[in-house]
Amino acid sequence: MKTPDACCRILDKRLNPNHHRFSVAPMMDWTDRHCRVFHRLMTRRARLYTEMLTTGAIIHGDRTRLLGFDQREHPVALQLGGSDPRDLATAAKIGEDFGYDEINLNVGCPSDRVKDGRFGACLMAEPALVAEGVHAMKRAVGVPVTVKCRIGIDDQDPEIALDTLARSVVAAGADALIVHARKAWLNGLSPKENRDVPPLDYDRVYRLKASMPEVPIIINGGIADLAAAKQHLDHVDGVMLGRAAYHEPWRLLAADPELFGEAAPHATMKDVFEAMIPYIEDQLAQGTRLHSMTRHLVGAFHGVPGARAFRRHLAENGVRQEAGVSVLRDAIALVQDRAVAPIAA
Repeated sequence: MKTPDACCRILDKRLNPNHHRFSVAPMMDWTDRHCRVFHRLMTRRARLYTEMLTTGAIIHGDRTRLLGFDQREHPVALQLGGSDPRDLATAAKIGEDFGYDEINLNVGCPSDRVKDGRFGACLMAEPALVAEGVHAMKRAVGVPVTVKCRIGIDDQDPEIALDTLARSVVAAGADALIVHARKAWLNGLSPKENRDVPPLDYDRVYRLKASMPEVPIIINGGIADLAAAKQHLDHVDGVMLGRAAYHEPWRLLAADPELFGEAAPHATMKDVFEAMIPYIEDQLAQGTRLHSMTRHLVGAFHGVPGARAFRRHLAENGVRQEAGVSVLRDAIALVQDRAVAPIAA
């Protein structure tokens, strides 16, 4: 049963346009609940996404473990992997009842495991099925339903494939489309290679937006910093950062000032870490291992004096069974004082 706060939050989403100006991409093994709390401490406005969760795992698995999240993460979206419309509707409803602000369908992941399960990027070849899934989810939930896709797969012509998928899912009720601006090659490239080898084609995404001006279009793929994000915002409605946000999370401290004209939640990375420590202490008390949380923090001081010592200390000491907050505090002390001042994006 939804709490009153959850009901009000969902009502707000129905009344107000879903804002996707800036978001952090869903990334397998990375954007778990601990990572998202860390990111939220640096930006109030970014939309955060879960790792992809399959419909089967949500329907039949430990929902609290898979879907539980900290309330400070809002706005946060649940990304689903699946293709059966009934299962997608069921999983989407479960996600809404847990309090997620958006349900996103993955039509972009190129891994073999995903392909074998008939979800992810292979669904670019089945736009009608994707549209059925979107329609089923829209009937099941009141929060926005979005789709994340590629510009095409394998030998598809992106001019045809992307347009066909986009128009199909929008007709089915999709509230926004997030486009990774490169193809996925399902035969011959590994998932890692598919993140880098296929050439980026940002202009294709710009053309999609020009042809569908009423539809929120968010661009993703190879966007290195907020300066690049600003350039994309001249052409599309939103920008989604992936690896740049994870490996160099300090960039997120500038997101609210640079993209929304608002103050950052904290002035420096040191302040962010101080704000993170109570969360870490609470999680440790619940039995979470320190490394499960600090593994997301190692890029916080990238490129500044003491960063290497910081990373080494966490790597060597954070994995110990008895590791506590003192390990993190000792690591922070290895970073020179000037390195914890505000860092430009």
